[in-house]
Amino acid sequence: MAKLYYPNLTFLAVAHGLGIVALVYAALGQARCQTWLLGFLWLCCCSVSITAGYHRLFAHRAYRAVWTIRLFYLLFGAASLQNSALRWCADHRAHHADTDGIRDPYSISRGFFWAHIGWVIFRSDGTQELGRVRDLVTDGLLRFQHRHYPALALIMGAVAPAALGWLWGDALGAILLAGFLRLILQWHATFAVNSLAHMIGRQPYTTAVSARDSGLAALLTLGEGYHNYHHRFPSDYRNGVRWYQFDPTKWLIWTLGKLRLASGLRRVPSDVIESARLSVLRARPQGRLAVGCRAHMQPTASAPPPAIVRGAHPS
Repeated sequence: MAKLYYPNLTFLAVAHGLGIVALVYAALGQARCQTWLLGFLWLCCCSVSITAGYHRLFAHRAYRAVWTIRLFYLLFGAASLQNSALRWCADHRAHHADTDGIRDPYSISRGFFWAHIGWVIFRSDGTQELGRVRDLVTDGLLRFQHRHYPALALIMGAVAPAALGWLWGDALGAILLAGFLRLILQWHATFAVNSLAHMIGRQPYTTAVSARDSGLAALLTLGEGYHNYHHRFPSDYRNGVRWYQFDPTKWLIWTLGKLRLASGLRRVPSDVIESARLSVLRARPQGRLAVGCRAHMQPTASAPPPAIVRGAHPS
C-alpha cells in the first residue's frame, strides 16, 4: 500500500515554487547573460550525467569509463536530485526486471500520474534495496557518492551555482536559474521517459512491454525517448540506433570512446536488430502481408550481406 511521503512532496512543492520565482526573476530582466549561460551549462552537465552516467554506464553497463568521467557523472548526478546512483540504478533495474508489473517502481499500468511523478511522492512497500546493484558497490566512487549524497547534492545543486554567480554579481539569479529552474526542467524531462515514452510512440522492436519510441521524448531527454529499442536491447550504448535519430548521449559516449576516456562500447549487431523488427512486423496482420509480398519479390539467390563493422560509428 503506497503512502504519501511528505519529505519528497514538500521538497517537490518548494522546488517548483522557486522555479516559478526564477521565471519571474528572469522576466523582470534581473538575470544576467552569464547567469543564463550557467543555467544552460548546468542543465547540460546534469542531464548527460543521468543519461550517459546513471542510466547507460551504471545501470546497464553499456560501456566503461575512466574514473574522471565517472566522477563527473556522480557529481552532477547528485545535483540532479534523483537520488544516489546506487539507489537510482536499483530502481531502474527493477523497472526492467518487471516492466509494467507490480515490482516496477514507476509502472505505467498504474496510470500517467504515478509513472510520471506519483511514485516519487508516494512511498510503497516495494522500495528497492541495493541487492540489485552488488556489481556497482565495488566501485569506491559510487560508494562515496552514496554515503555523502545529501552534501554533494547541496554543494553541486545550489552552493556551486551561487558561488559562480557571485563572481559576476548575480548569486541569487544563479541559484534560481541554474539551481531550481534547471532542476524542475530536468526532473520533468526524466519523468517523461517513465510516462510519455510508455504511452506515446511506436513499438517497432517489441510489443511485450509498453515502452515506445518517441521522437518528442528523445528531444526532451537527450535521446532517451527511443524507449522501445532500449527495452528490447538495454545493454546497447545507443538508444537512437538509426543515424538520423536524435541521440546526443550516444554521440557523447562515442566521442569519449574516440578520446580513450570510454571503452567497451556495446552494440547490438544490425542483423539481430533487423530480426527483432521483422518479428514484430510479422506478428501484425498488415505486416505479415507486407513481409510476404517482399519475400515473393526477392530473387531465389542473393549475395551475402556485407560484413558489419562494430564500434566504428555511433549510428
